[in-house]
Amino acid sequence: MAESWRANGPGRILTGAEISRDYEERADACVIGSGAGGATMAARLAEMGARVVLLEEGGLYTRDDFDMQEATAYPRLYQEAGQRATADLAIAVLQGRCVGGGTTVNWTTSFRTPDRVLEHWRSAHGVEGLDPATLAPHFDAVEQRLEIREWPPAQANANNRVLWDGCGKLGWKRAPTRRNVSGCANLGYCGMGCPIDAKRSMDVTYVPDAVKRGAHLYANTRAVRIDLHRKRASLVRAEVLEPGTDRPKGHTVLVKPKVVVLCGGAINSPALLLRSGLDFNGRIGRRTFLHPVVASVAAFRQRIDGFYGAPQSITSHQFADRGPGKLGFFLETAPVHPMLAATSAGGFGAAHQEVMARLGHVCALIGITIDGFLPGEEGGTVSLRKDGRARLDYKLRPQHWEALREANKALARIQLAAGADTVWSLHEDPVVLRGEADLAKLDRAPWRPVRVALFTAHQMGGCAMGKDPDKSVVSSKLRHHQVDNLFVADGSVFPTSLGVNPQETIFALAHWAAGHIGHNLR
Repeated sequence: MAESWRANGPGRILTGAEISRDYEERADACVIGSGAGGATMAARLAEMGARVVLLEEGGLYTRDDFDMQEATAYPRLYQEAGQRATADLAIAVLQGRCVGGGTTVNWTTSFRTPDRVLEHWRSAHGVEGLDPATLAPHFDAVEQRLEIREWPPAQANANNRVLWDGCGKLGWKRAPTRRNVSGCANLGYCGMGCPIDAKRSMDVTYVPDAVKRGAHLYANTRAVRIDLHRKRASLVRAEVLEPGTDRPKGHTVLVKPKVVVLCGGAINSPALLLRSGLDFNGRIGRRTFLHPVVASVAAFRQRIDGFYGAPQSITSHQFADRGPGKLGFFLETAPVHPMLAATSAGGFGAAHQEVMARLGHVCALIGITIDGFLPGEEGGTVSLRKDGRARLDYKLRPQHWEALREANKALARIQLAAGADTVWSLHEDPVVLRGEADLAKLDRAPWRPVRVALFTAHQMGGCAMGKDPDKSVVSSKLRHHQVDNLFVADGSVFPTSLGVNPQETIFALAHWAAGHIGHNLR
């Protein structure tokens, strides 16, 4: 179809190490970011015959580079070497920065968008045309390509079995998760890139699909500005980076596109639009949501070895809906790798040493709060620092702290029910629990920024979709309200958080949007 704009010539891949001059490209579509949204979008448009240029600020790595070492993985594969955080340092932000984006380093958990969330987006934010029936064929398509299926509970590692067994003894909801894997060897190092290509992440699926169909991929190439001409994106300016660094190499890539599809994620996409002067209504970077996470660690007499086995395979949504005025939360697990554990565990000296000395016996569970649904809740804000880098501010409200405290209690109850002899909170001065009677200690703990370790691996919002141009950034079809040929297709378009891990929603959303973006090109 669309013979008049079919890609010319084969696809190609250029990395920062290989780029030794400036490049200028003409493209039907310039896709910025190669994660869940960008890779899916690039593959679909290339399949339709579009000439696609795909820009990725991170490096290109393959299974031969994934050595399962945290000291290697964080600098190579994560934003700011794994040290990205909110401006007040209260919440650590884990976010991918490589070809494949977050899908290369996430823990594979895959959920379809809950129907109640789509209905809330329709009724509260004016989102049109995104209902379960519309998205169903797109979920079906990505689930088939990425081999998303339920992970059998019998194959859950001991860390996940704690969540399964504890919820069972308490009579709480529990379920196996679905994972995008094929031939998984249960190694447990998903967060460092899969060394056997079992994870069906973008770097081994949709990115190669796009390149095989003629797309040009530039890695280590950061988009710095989108130029406008008569309400249309006319030029994407990108700088080439020295591989493995943030240092410009001195070369540029200029792309003159028919359409631009921004897929940089909920922090980088708003930052690029702000650098480009495209914030016409003051809404870019607003309504950013993080699913703030609290963790609980527990020691068992038997070995847990939480650094081995699929990181997440069990979940509980027992507390996803806690009634009016309260944030819900859902429960999952986190791997217990040494560096991640050492930087997360609270306490100093002997207290910290005790946790690390018993690492093989330690279980880690996480409570993930569901933000964005309370009246008046605006979430956080992405803005620009003086040097043009993204700044993330996220003020936790009393409702957040209440939910985080109750989530911590629920996690501790699960671990104690499953047989833990000691449970620690991740406070600066850890709360130590050895039985149900100790749970009240968590009520007296300091629930304030920096006094307890908090995390996010789910960044959403900042370019919210909606019907009203005064209250949203893009339309329900993901087109920028004021720029005719600029689309955003990543987690930044969510008007709220999801209440589930976001990657599959982004896959399906991009798969769906590629249809009308391709039609727009025709």
